[in-house]
Amino acid sequence: MAGLSKDSPIPTALTVHGQSRLLDIAFSDGAQFRIPFELMRIYSPSAEVQGHGPGQEILQTGKREVDVVALEPVGNYAVKPVFSDGHESGIFSWDYLYHLGSTQEQLWEDYRRKLLAAGVERDAPMAAGGGPSCGSH
Repeated sequence: MAGLSKDSPIPTALTVHGQSRLLDIAFSDGAQFRIPFELMRIYSPSAEVQGHGPGQEILQTGKREVDVVALEPVGNYAVKPVFSDGHESGIFSWDYLYHLGSTQEQLWEDYRRKLLAAGVERDAPMAAGGGPSCGSH
């Protein structure tokens, strides 16, 4: 999902709703999604969140009130949100935004399961350091 395949739908409209903390995005295939900033933040495709391989993901907490303070274009295939908590290393391809929008219900359920398994509350502050460190960020 890192890139944009030839047949992938592309955005026809993209609006950041600061007050409701939603990214409203419409695609060329007619799909339209309202993606909460919190969902974008906890599933950021950055190595800071995803780690460098399967099983290295860092569970994100305390992101319910996060805002998108800027949304920077990346070529003609993605955007890079700057979040109010300082996170700005995730590049969200059109494919990835489509995935977030179309699988929101399942992603929220997965997140709830991960929180439960870790014995952590959704609004708990992130632990100091936010997880293991690496040299790429």
